[in-house]
Amino acid sequence: MPSERKLDVAAVKNLVIAGWTGRNVAALEAHIKELEALGVKRPRSVPIFYRVAAQLLTNGAAIEVMADKSSGEVEFVLYALDDGMWIGVGSDHTDRKAETIGVTLSKQMCAKPVGSRLWRYDEVKPHWDKLVLRSYVPDGGKRRLYQEGPVTTMRAPEELIKLYTGGDRLAPGTAMFCGTFAVHGDVSYSGSFDMELEDPVLGRKLTHSYQIVSLPDEG
Repeated sequence: MPSERKLDVAAVKNLVIAGWTGRNVAALEAHIKELEALGVKRPRSVPIFYRVAAQLLTNGAAIEVMADKSSGEVEFVLYALDDGMWIGVGSDHTDRKAETIGVTLSKQMCAKPVGSRLWRYDEVKPHWDKLVLRSYVPDGGKRRLYQEGPVTTMRAPEELIKLYTGGDRLAPGTAMFCGTFAVHGDVSYSGSFDMELEDPVLGRKLTHSYQIVSLPDEG
């Protein structure tokens, strides 16, 4: 049987958001332009690694955000735990208004929802190119496909780890979000976000859904 374990978010002491990790130059440029249209400046380098507070990590059913200009992004998440490397699904939920002021600031402002189940990375590495990420948002009472693509759209885990650490492994207690791809249509400021990581070879999925509660902006 394939290995699974439950995530204890308290075990994560270091949280890293890897940005601009796309392999395909054209697709990466599309995502940069997508955010430029919202007023977000181009990154100074690609990829880039943002350190954020580990306390932002949550597998709760809802997050609270400021006002109504934040949105989710589905990503695969690497976890260096006491028993090795694991993979999960998460959302780099980001305040888009704050992102126009500074990306590092925006990364720190929102909780980072993640699924509570993990797969052992060594078990998916042999068929890594088969794994698919998807996200969905509500649209007129229905659920609309918002993002979809193979994990190989982003750089390989080993490459990202080496670029970040200079070595071949993450420090124990580290979680790394590993990048996303452009959305279908416009950026959605919806009240909920559904995400999944599918492994068609072993016939399983990691899923997580969360509600987005907007708090009033009093200026």
